Amino acid sequence: MFLEIISPEKTIYSGNIVLVQLPGKELGSFEILNNHAPIMALLDKGKAKIIDENRKLFYLDLDEGIVEAKNNKIKILIS
Repeated sequence: MFLEIISPEKTIYSGNIVLVQLPGKELGSFEILNNHAPIMALLDKGKAKIIDENRKLFYLDLDEGIVEAKNNKIKILIS
C-alpha cells in the first residue's frame, strides 16, 4: 500500500507500508491493511502507528484531519 500524509506546509510522510493505525474521531482507533474496503473518515489528534514495507514500526503525531483509502492508496490530510 502507498501512504501519503500531507499538511498545508509540507509532506510529512510518503512511502509504501503494510499497516497504518489511525485515531478516528467517530470510529475510535482503526487500522487499514492491504486491500481494505474504500473508506473516508475524520481523524482526531493523536498518534499514527505505521509499519513500513521493511516491517519497521514507528509512530507519527497527527493533528486533526481526514483520511481516504481506496485501491491500496491512503491519503491523510491534516491541519
